Amino acid sequence: MSGIPNPGRRSVLTLLSAATACGFMPAFSARVLAAQTLGLDGGTGGGEALDLAEPFSHDGLVARAREMASQPHKPSPDNPVLNDALKSIDYDAYQKIVFRPERALWRDRSGAPSIAPFHMHEFAREPVALHLVDGDSARRVPYDPTVFRYTGIAPPEVAGMGWAGFRVLDAKNPASDWLAFMGATYFRSAGPLGQYGQSARAVAVDTAMAGRAERFPRFTDIWLEPLGKGGLTIWALIDGESLTGVYRAQCKAPGADSVDMDISVRFFTRTPIGRLGIAPMTSMFWFSETNRHEATDWRPEIHDTDGLALLTGAGERLWRPLDNPKATRVSTFTDTNPKGFGLLQRDRDFTHYEDDGVFYNRRAGIWIEPKGDWGQGGVQLVEIPTDDEIHDNIVAYWTTDMPIEAGKALSYDYTLRWVAAPVLGPMGVGRVVTSRQGRPGVPGQPRPSQGGTKYVIDFEGGDLASYTTADGRVTADVTAGNARIDNPYALRVVGTDRWRLVVDIYPHGMGAVDIRAFLRDGNKSLTETWIYRYRDPQFI
Repeated sequence: MSGIPNPGRRSVLTLLSAATACGFMPAFSARVLAAQTLGLDGGTGGGEALDLAEPFSHDGLVARAREMASQPHKPSPDNPVLNDALKSIDYDAYQKIVFRPERALWRDRSGAPSIAPFHMHEFAREPVALHLVDGDSARRVPYDPTVFRYTGIAPPEVAGMGWAGFRVLDAKNPASDWLAFMGATYFRSAGPLGQYGQSARAVAVDTAMAGRAERFPRFTDIWLEPLGKGGLTIWALIDGESLTGVYRAQCKAPGADSVDMDISVRFFTRTPIGRLGIAPMTSMFWFSETNRHEATDWRPEIHDTDGLALLTGAGERLWRPLDNPKATRVSTFTDTNPKGFGLLQRDRDFTHYEDDGVFYNRRAGIWIEPKGDWGQGGVQLVEIPTDDEIHDNIVAYWTTDMPIEAGKALSYDYTLRWVAAPVLGPMGVGRVVTSRQGRPGVPGQPRPSQGGTKYVIDFEGGDLASYTTADGRVTADVTAGNARIDNPYALRVVGTDRWRLVVDIYPHGMGAVDIRAFLRDGNKSLTETWIYRYRDPQFI
């Protein structure tokens, strides 16, 4: 699956890993400073120590990435002994390796979050160097297997072992956590509802491009510094065949409504890049009420997120329900200087999922708020077919119209929010709450023999509650290129404040049919715009 290197999502990702096996050996030398302890010594003062201090600054890290980009990429040498050892640490074995919370970094430091490094495993075969920042210097954290408890398996004793990444422990419950970095440039947050779901990453390179293999640059080194009040500043050095870069995220501790990360990225390209994805997010969508007729699972819905939300540079609100197509599909929503976009989980009703094991109703959405002018480009949505929930099959990101040549320097700044809310930012209009489809036509009358789909979209919020069906002021506005639009109408759903838009769409031939629909009162838009790509449904 292009864009989602994930061999075991429900297993490894349940353990907070966005699994990818690619990367590079740590770059800093291993010089030990005795008696310098910040947690991994277990509090005794006589355990594993941190390395000697190295000069550190953001500008210095950017200069280092720029210099690396001017040199050929050097993949890490193969380590057959390490690879063989990690093959034995599959999902079952990994669950028997438990970090000792009393050995966490900064566990007793006021205002600092407790940090627990990840153990390497079958799907995380390249070590990531972890460093602790103190002012203008940093010290590397050497690997120490004694910070883990091994139950029923022997600790791998292999030269070259290291950390697979790290997670940030919950201050109120050290057995839990709220942020995790592991695999390529992937990371995740449990969000305000405490349930991991989709992943974010620093960059996407040539995702879903015909004739080009997707590249997965990797965080080779990560630097951590307390931000105060349980927050954390993260710097990460990115290295890959196509580019290098520096990723900086200032992460606030979880709030009641969101987990906020102020992000700055700097990229330096080694080779031409066909498609550069900025602020990418990776999710899973199998089925919802929209395509329930194609589902084979007993649960009513299964998805991390159910739609792509966009707030365009012109201020228009768009909602694109996710789909599980029969072939990989790439949709681009062109824009200039976008105000926001993200993959959201709007449906929070447990009875719509009935899953008390992984709680899809609690999965965090991601909302991106660009800073400054991002220029012309578009939000791109990649949908890949899946027949199970173990595969991440959805990718979304911003991509620029600007050609990406070798030797380019690029920078982007934005805020990333892990959220539970159905919308972010100013709304002012009604939002989509459900999207359904079925056979076209009128019950009790002859149905069309071929083609066509009835779409039924429910909206809620804004000024909709102040209207009634009887006043006749709310109308359905529907457009669809390369298709016939039949009998669009709107009505208020009895006993609720919701309004429903109903329309039959009949495509002309084999060309693409992109549908746009919203409710209006004269020239006043009452809702966000629902957008969808028609495909032939498979009704029973």
